[in-house]
Amino acid sequence: MDVLLDNWDLFSRGFLTTLQLLLLSGVLSLALGTLLAAMRVSPVPALRRTGAGYVTLLRNTPLTLVFFLVVFGFPALGIDISFFARAVVSLTAYTAAFICEAVRAGINTVHVGQAEAARALGMRFTQTLRHVVLPQAVRSVLPPLASVVIALAKNTTVAAGFSVLEAGAIRAYLSERGESVVLGLLWVTAGFLLVVVPLSLLQRRLESRWAVAR
Repeated sequence: MDVLLDNWDLFSRGFLTTLQLLLLSGVLSLALGTLLAAMRVSPVPALRRTGAGYVTLLRNTPLTLVFFLVVFGFPALGIDISFFARAVVSLTAYTAAFICEAVRAGINTVHVGQAEAARALGMRFTQTLRHVVLPQAVRSVLPPLASVVIALAKNTTVAAGFSVLEAGAIRAYLSERGESVVLGLLWVTAGFLLVVVPLSLLQRRLESRWAVAR
């Protein structure tokens, strides 16, 4: 307990930053991922190709490389934002590709006749997607999205290598203070369990409550 209590300022600040990264990146990636999913099912070929290209590129690019491109590429482009903001951008850009595929899979579970009926009533594509397709796709989308969020929570540790003091950086600071790194890592592991386990339990509950009968 001494390692935790003597370095409470470090642990609290690190996990607070981790939660902030998780919350901001989660909300932004959900918005971007849903937009990309809409592009991928759009009747406009250019939008479909753009969405598919983004997803293919980001899903096959290591997250660390995405961080490198954002952290060192933004200053070269004249974009001067904090390292925390660059971490949010990196995590959002990367996670959105996976959210896109989860949302698109949910959209594909909705029978095509639903969209055709909406179009027959004179609805535009965006209206059909918003009022007809997405509401029906929600039940099958929520559990996979929970898995993506869990992965995002663990991916926040990559930000530690890019000057962001979050949970993944605690080890290095403990080493500088002469504390036991092994004990510190055990407390970091316990902290991540407190973050991830509730998300896992939520995922299981959603799977049982929102499962779609096939």
